[in-house]
Amino acid sequence: MKLFGKKPAPRTNARPVNRDSEASGPAGVSRRNSCYEYLDTVMSNTDRRNGGTALKIYIENFKRLNDVFGYDYCEELLQQILIYLRQVTGKKLHQFIGVEYIVILEHTTSVQAQSVCQEILDRFEHVWTVGDIDCLCSVQIGICAFPTYASTTDQLLECLDTAVSKASEYGPNQMVVYNSALREHMARRHVIAMYLSEAFDRQEIEVRYRPTYNIEKKKFTRAELYLRVFVKGIGFVGAPEFTPVAEDSGQIRTLEYFALEHLGSCIAQLLERGIEFESVSTRISPMMLIQGDLLEKVKTILSRYQIPAGKLALEFSENAYLTSQLNMTMTLQSLSEMGVEVILNDFGSGFSSISSLLELPVDTVKFERLFIWQLESNPKARVMVDSLTQMAKNLGLKMIAEGVETQHQLKVLNRADCVYQQGFYYAPTMEKDLLFQLMDCSLEESKAVLDTAREAVRR
Repeated sequence: MKLFGKKPAPRTNARPVNRDSEASGPAGVSRRNSCYEYLDTVMSNTDRRNGGTALKIYIENFKRLNDVFGYDYCEELLQQILIYLRQVTGKKLHQFIGVEYIVILEHTTSVQAQSVCQEILDRFEHVWTVGDIDCLCSVQIGICAFPTYASTTDQLLECLDTAVSKASEYGPNQMVVYNSALREHMARRHVIAMYLSEAFDRQEIEVRYRPTYNIEKKKFTRAELYLRVFVKGIGFVGAPEFTPVAEDSGQIRTLEYFALEHLGSCIAQLLERGIEFESVSTRISPMMLIQGDLLEKVKTILSRYQIPAGKLALEFSENAYLTSQLNMTMTLQSLSEMGVEVILNDFGSGFSSISSLLELPVDTVKFERLFIWQLESNPKARVMVDSLTQMAKNLGLKMIAEGVETQHQLKVLNRADCVYQQGFYYAPTMEKDLLFQLMDCSLEESKAVLDTAREAVRR
């Protein structure tokens, strides 16, 4: 949300915007409880010859706008938006829930609908004016042709919800068409979610580690815990894919606490064996950073495994900062006070990740993988790597480059004095026993271990 014009006056007696009212809304918006009835009528009268396309339009930022400007401002803003949407679609808007609206475009193809949606997205790139105050809000639009992909109301709503959720992954003002590829993607997610619930009980979550090489000490001094599962019919699925599934299915706490227990145990065993290392980390879902019991769980892990300050590290992404800045700042500050190393992932991927370094207790940053990959073909990427590495160094932060795979990438990173490097060029992910043999060793000393790890990956 961006604001322009005069600073709003302090709110008095502000009420939350409630679009779930039984009364008809402005601009011909139907009552919410009539939405299902209308869709039932549409779907029951639809066949292959007289189908159409449904749109689900979700107006973002309204809660934050209400917090800033109050009820009256948002009521007038919403009326403007709904009048515009009715004009551009030429149809009645049917309130689904909150600030989500359904539009049915009869005898309209998906391609034709996308043209209408693009016009809507273009409008939302510009400010809305209420009184003398301008603001920007955004929308996400889901598009679904019926009866091609949905023959009932419930199916249609599910498809539209899926498309809107997918659109939100791409940022503000996006549209996604529900198609065969998205249907297969959602079916895959469903299979993974079902398997995850059983994998914990059967102890089938595989724990592996990514070693990190220190070019100054010429040794492996750090590592990152990595989870994966083998799903029948799909194959190995890594944490980047199944973590969002766990978030949506309510299994994220179980997953993250499983990882924390293994992390604590691994660190304790490294200490017990007298192996020198800096830290071992695991990634934390943004959802966990606003959970009330995360701090207590980390405190328990540190105590149970007698982990000294700085040995346990937690990584978070820029998305977490965007989700809840205040909660995350407080949580990370508490973690830092406990002696946990705080690592910011995807450094340089957006302004907020860079600006957050001024506010958050960050100890270490990880390069966005894209920069490392683009070193192969984009000369500007080298300039970016040099600049960000120097920035981190001036701020007293450690810098890790992940995804290092080629000699050329290595040379550029070494010239930039990026001390910590991680990727297949150095070592693949490996089991804990191999990690113990690798840590605090040079590349030459680790040759036999690395050969064993690479052979295991190829099998």
